[in-house]
Amino acid sequence: MRTMKLGCTHLEVPVVGIGCMRINRLSQAEAERYIQTALELGANFFDHADIYGGGECESRFAEAIHMNDDVRERVILQSKCGIRKGMYDFSKEHILEAVDGSLRRLHTDYLDVLLLHRPDALVEPEEVAEAFEILQTTGKVRYFGVSNHKPMQIELLKKFVHQPIVANQLQLSITNATLIAQGMNLNMGNEWAVDRDESVLDYCRIHDITIQPWSPFLYGFFEGVFLDNPKFPELNRKLDEIAARYGVSNVTIAIAWLLRHPAKMQPIIGTMNVDRLRASCQAADIQLTRQEWYEIYLAAGYQLP
Repeated sequence: MRTMKLGCTHLEVPVVGIGCMRINRLSQAEAERYIQTALELGANFFDHADIYGGGECESRFAEAIHMNDDVRERVILQSKCGIRKGMYDFSKEHILEAVDGSLRRLHTDYLDVLLLHRPDALVEPEEVAEAFEILQTTGKVRYFGVSNHKPMQIELLKKFVHQPIVANQLQLSITNATLIAQGMNLNMGNEWAVDRDESVLDYCRIHDITIQPWSPFLYGFFEGVFLDNPKFPELNRKLDEIAARYGVSNVTIAIAWLLRHPAKMQPIIGTMNVDRLRASCQAADIQLTRQEWYEIYLAAGYQLP
């Protein structure tokens, strides 16, 4: 699979990452087949979080991939921390404990990337900086990033954190594309003119922070998949039309739409379906034209001012 640099690092990652939030729903044999298929496709970047399945997803992954030193060198592991029951927690103590738990469950002694999962209203960035410094100097984490963070929240962290923020995982799909739409609706009186994200897309581009779109097939907040959904007839007609043109599936085109954006995003797919996994990875070989990209955008219901 085609690769890219993650943020400002020299770490080469596949342009499509594999989200493991639902891997605990698979049997051992199904999980082994899924992971082996991903590796055969060159999709060796696996995204985790300590809360996925209450930690079970990290354990299931390690068992399914038969983690050992040789296997570990062939994969790139990212995990997230900071969400606890009824609260968010970026305290130094919790970050360190969370990473140790992920390492134990993943059967490894280091993470390639650690993300802070959701902004903690009580964050003390000095504590985050201390935790990151310990994790880096002890070799437990190589690179650091965030998830669901606005620019000023990242700036607050950067005031104290010495390590570069290399990734920001954000909800983004064809039907959840306000991050993109807001940039084209300045001074307009429509629903997309309201900037709720502080131009985070442009901010990440300026600061070499890789955007990792999560739930790239969903609409709303986990409301459902837009592909082949009768709620989106025009969008699906357009996706099918372009998919037929390239001889691929609508799944491929949905991911190719994200990859076409010059921000050089790395979509994190959460499907546990092997066929959809293959179709998603095939998007790395598709380059949509500017016209096709805009046709999909408009078919999703957005407007050009």
